[in-house]
Amino acid sequence: MNKKITGALLLLVLGAGILIVIKLLLPGIVAEKQVNTSDAVKIKGKIRLALDNWIGYFPLRSNEMRTLMRREGWNLVWNDDKADYRARMEQLHKGEIDLAVATVDSYLLNGSAVNFPASIVAVIDESKGGDAIIARKKKAESLDSLKGKNDLKIAFTPDSPSHYLLKAAADHFNVPELLPRQKSNRIETAGSEGALKELLAGKADIAVLWEPDVSRALAERDIIKLLGTEDTERLIVDILLVNRDFMQDEPEAVHALLSSYFRVLKKYRDNPNLLEKDVVEETGLSRKTTQTMLKGVHWASLLENCETWFGINQGGAQSGGAAQEVISDTIESTAATLVNAGDFSSSPVPDQNPYRLLKSSFLQELYTKGISGFTTPGADDAQGKNSLTAPFPLLEAAAWERLREVGTLKIEPIIFQHGSSELDLFAEEVLKKVVARLQHYPNFRIVVKGHTGLRGDPEQNRALSQQRADSVASFLVKKFHINPNRIRAVGYGADRPLSKLPGESKRTYEHRLLRVEIALVREDF
Repeated sequence: MNKKITGALLLLVLGAGILIVIKLLLPGIVAEKQVNTSDAVKIKGKIRLALDNWIGYFPLRSNEMRTLMRREGWNLVWNDDKADYRARMEQLHKGEIDLAVATVDSYLLNGSAVNFPASIVAVIDESKGGDAIIARKKKAESLDSLKGKNDLKIAFTPDSPSHYLLKAAADHFNVPELLPRQKSNRIETAGSEGALKELLAGKADIAVLWEPDVSRALAERDIIKLLGTEDTERLIVDILLVNRDFMQDEPEAVHALLSSYFRVLKKYRDNPNLLEKDVVEETGLSRKTTQTMLKGVHWASLLENCETWFGINQGGAQSGGAAQEVISDTIESTAATLVNAGDFSSSPVPDQNPYRLLKSSFLQELYTKGISGFTTPGADDAQGKNSLTAPFPLLEAAAWERLREVGTLKIEPIIFQHGSSELDLFAEEVLKKVVARLQHYPNFRIVVKGHTGLRGDPEQNRALSQQRADSVASFLVKKFHINPNRIRAVGYGADRPLSKLPGESKRTYEHRLLRVEIALVREDF
C-alpha cells in the first residue's frame, strides 16, 4: 500500500472519529444551550420518584406538590410502576430513581435482595380501613372459624400490602389456613379488583381487598369483613425511601421535598374539599368512591413523624423525653411476621439493627429549624428583629381548634378585682414578665385562657372569664405590638377546674381556680 492510500485512509478514519465525537457531544451541547437560554436555568435538578396509585401517595403526586417543588427549584418527576415493588427496589439499587414509596413489609421483603439501597426518611401514612380480609358468610364468621378448614380458597394479590395483612392475621391469630400451601387453594390476582371478582363469582371463599373494592364487596348481603385495617395499629405503614447515594449528594433536594410535602399535606388537611376535588380530577372516580378511599388512610403529619414515629423532641432524635419512637418497633415486628410467614428463615433487618434502615436527621432539621420549630432560647428571631411583632396570617376559628398545644407558660397569678376584668398595675407587671418568655418562642401562636371559680351562674362565669382573657390579649397587642392574628382569647368559665391538691384548703383551692393561662400552640404540618 503506497503512502497516498495510507494517508487517505488515515484521514478517513480521523474524519469518521471526529463525526462520531460530534454526534456524541451534540445532544449535550444542544441540551445545555436550551437550559441556558430558558427558565430551566433556574432549576437545580431533577428528583425521580417511584410510586403507584395508592390513595396515600396522592399528596406526593399532586399538582400542589409539583408546583411547590418547582418554586424550590427542583423538577419532581414520578413514575407509576403499578406497585411492582421488586422492580422499584432494583431501580433504587441501580440509582435509576432517587426516591420511592413502599410499605415497611414490602421494603423488607424486596429491599433485602438488593442490600437495602435506601433509608426511611419519613412515614407517609397508615392504612386505616383501606385494606380488609373479606369472606363469604357461609364459609366463615370469624378468624377463629377458619381454623381446621384446609380447603379454603383465598384470593389475594401477591406481595401487596393486603397480602401482608393476610400474613399478619395468620400469624397473630394463629390461623395458618389464611396462607394455604396447596397451590389450587391460592388464587393469585393482579390487583384487588381481580380478587373481588373471584369472591363474587364464588370461586374464592375469602379475599383480601383494598378500597373501593372493600366497600363493593360489603354491599353484598352474604359477605362479611373478618378484619380491616381500621382496627389495626402500625400494621400497614407506608414509608418514604431515599437512595443512600442521592441523600449524600443532594441533601438539599431531600430537605426541599420533605418540606414541600408536609406543606401540601397541611393544605389538604385544612381544605378537605380541595383534596377530594383534586383526587376526583386525577382518578376520574366518583365523589362517593373517593370519599370512601380517603376514609381508609391516615396521613402522618410532620409532628406525628417526629414525636410519634421517630422519637424526635427538643433534645434531639432518640433522646428520650415525651416523644415516642415506634418506627424501629414496627420494622422489627414486621420482620418477625415475615419470618413466621416463611418469607425469611431469619430477620432480614441488617445486623438486626433497624436503625440501619432509618435516617431521621431531615425530620429533625424541619422540626427544629424549619416549618414550625423552636427557636434558640434567649435569641430574637433569625433576622435579628423584635420577634413579637412578626406577622401571622389570619386563622378561622376551626383552624385555631386544630392547632396543637405546646405547653402553658409558667406565670405568676394575674389577679382581678371581684367581678372586674380590668388589669391593675400588678397584673401588667406580671404580663411584662410573660412577654420576656414569649420572645423565646416567636413561631408559636398564643391562646389566652380565662377561668373562674365554681360558684355562681355558669353563663355569667363564662362571660367574665372571656372578658378577662380579652383584657390580657388586648394588653399584649397594644403594649407590645404582638400581631392580633397571633392571639386568641377564650373564656372557659368554670368548665375546666383544676384538681385539688392533697391537703389544700378550700380557700386556697378556690383562689387558684381564678386564673388566666397563656398557652402556646403550633400548627401541625
